[in-house]
Amino acid sequence: MKKLIAAVALALLSQPALAEEAAPEQARWSLAIHGGAGTLDPKAMTPEKRAAYEADLQRALDAGSKILAEGGDAMDAIKAAIIIMEDSPLFNAGKGAVFTWDGTNELDASIMDGRDRSAGAVAGVKTVRNPILLADTVRTQSEHVMLMGAGAEAFAAEKGFEVTPPEYFATEARREALERLKAEKLSALDVDHKFGTVGAVALDTKGNMAAGTSTGGMTGKRWGRVGDAPMIGAGTYADNRACALSATGWGEYFIRVGVAHEICARLRTWWTVDPQTMESALGEALAKAGSDDANSFELKLPRAPEDLAQSIADSVMADVAALGGDGGVILVTPEGHAIFSFNTTGMYRGRATSAGLNEVAIFGGEERASSTPDH
Repeated sequence: MKKLIAAVALALLSQPALAEEAAPEQARWSLAIHGGAGTLDPKAMTPEKRAAYEADLQRALDAGSKILAEGGDAMDAIKAAIIIMEDSPLFNAGKGAVFTWDGTNELDASIMDGRDRSAGAVAGVKTVRNPILLADTVRTQSEHVMLMGAGAEAFAAEKGFEVTPPEYFATEARREALERLKAEKLSALDVDHKFGTVGAVALDTKGNMAAGTSTGGMTGKRWGRVGDAPMIGAGTYADNRACALSATGWGEYFIRVGVAHEICARLRTWWTVDPQTMESALGEALAKAGSDDANSFELKLPRAPEDLAQSIADSVMADVAALGGDGGVILVTPEGHAIFSFNTTGMYRGRATSAGLNEVAIFGGEERASSTPDH
């Protein structure tokens, strides 16, 4: 019987779109940000450290929210939020990037526009203060999606980016992490208790969505290792029909699962099928199979868009965990929901919406709503 139900459901999901969700309200906007997920210990979080992280998260959230509240574009909002986190030494992106095995800081970033699915990405750059801006320039001023290393830096120079000296990115805490990794023969996971990748996703009042991600990678990375952050479909994805998403975590697993695209694709697939049509078809299948429960059959599907998005995100993150990886995602939906999903003890995160939600959080289950900032 279960096989029959699965077969009918699969057949329905394979059909052309039968129903579309109503367009989002024009005044609705939504923003979510992250500053990395990982094994965070509440006991090791001093009040001073917590205040510093929350302050920078709030600054990033406010910068993006202001643009959206004033009717600005989702792309501009996510760039504004990410730049603040790239410029903060607290996160593993830009200024606070981790060191490679050779003692350098190599930066990755990607960005995507949900309107036309245009995308740009850079990997392994060393002289660009805000890699998210270079990724966007790749998107808008080249025929390519991803540039890497010296070529990406040559492109940056051609487009007028100032050369940032290597010492700008170096912080003592990140240098000590590399030294400890080498001295004690540890892995990056032993010294990086969190994945400090930063990201932002947004829905603007015109119904357009965007996503961006920026990172310094993993401490002690070698041989030009690149994680999921600059990979469209793994660490970043945006599609106005489904969602905008940014990921943070153990990149190799996010690449293998294709986390960002997987979540958005599942959302898009679900909403191409009218739940009533699916329920009717499955009920008929049970009746034809002679089930005694056919008349009282009730299909258990998540009805609310927010519940559906949360369920799908949690399912994909469970898949990552089953393979051995950990981390988290942020996403916004066309309906304006801002959602988190992570399989770690914490994720530096924040979200704000036109409905008045405005909050930042660090550990699991501690979201606390407050009024929207007065811009």
